[in-house]
Amino acid sequence: MNEQQISEKIKELLIENLGIEAEVLTDEIPLFGDGIGLDSIDSLEMIAAIDKEFGVSMTGVGKEPFYNVASLTKYVAEHL
Repeated sequence: MNEQQISEKIKELLIENLGIEAEVLTDEIPLFGDGIGLDSIDSLEMIAAIDKEFGVSMTGVGKEPFYNVASLTKYVAEHL
């Protein structure tokens, strides 16, 4: 699976599991704070979805991979 495919799948997971509108979800928009505005509960759902979809555990990982879709994609690609 290449990074483009991983990115698209992560976006699908965020849209389906967290109800984010596809139009606003780019690779670079921040997922938390002034970006999309996700919270800590959303991050737990993201961790569970990524673990289930890719088999990549993100439990205990720092906040850096959660900055945006691009950083999540990079983390998943490096740990597949």
